[in-house]
Amino acid sequence: MAKITKWEPFKELEKIRREMDELMGGFFGYYPEERENVMWYPALDIEEKKADLMITVELPGMKKEDIKVTMHGDVLTISGERKFEKEEKDTHFHRIERSYGKFQRSIKLPVEVNIDKIEAKYKDGILHIKLPKSEKAKTKEISIDLK
Repeated sequence: MAKITKWEPFKELEKIRREMDELMGGFFGYYPEERENVMWYPALDIEEKKADLMITVELPGMKKEDIKVTMHGDVLTISGERKFEKEEKDTHFHRIERSYGKFQRSIKLPVEVNIDKIEAKYKDGILHIKLPKSEKAKTKEISIDLK
């Protein structure tokens, strides 16, 4: 039986970008300073539960101070910057595959949330954002009367 996999267009684009970077870097010589202003996109998951939405974002190697979470209307935006540590005097990089520079992910939320109760926690390179659903967005069970 064939395995069904979910198509993730941003991962495909990122893979193509990395392959082009590797190709051009090997051909022209590639220096870390050139990667500093490249935009990158951290992987994230959006999970809907009965009472809230949970967003989990992979941000390894980042400091809490370099991450910003904002909410405007029904759009949650996660942004920040991962800085590249400069090359030491007597060292030379042969390969750089980790992403550096600014990033921004904006997500249109599928349900209305209670903005005043949003919680964000960052631990071990993972950002967890809990967005409690508004009362209007919560699923309500309707009882059926027998006659």
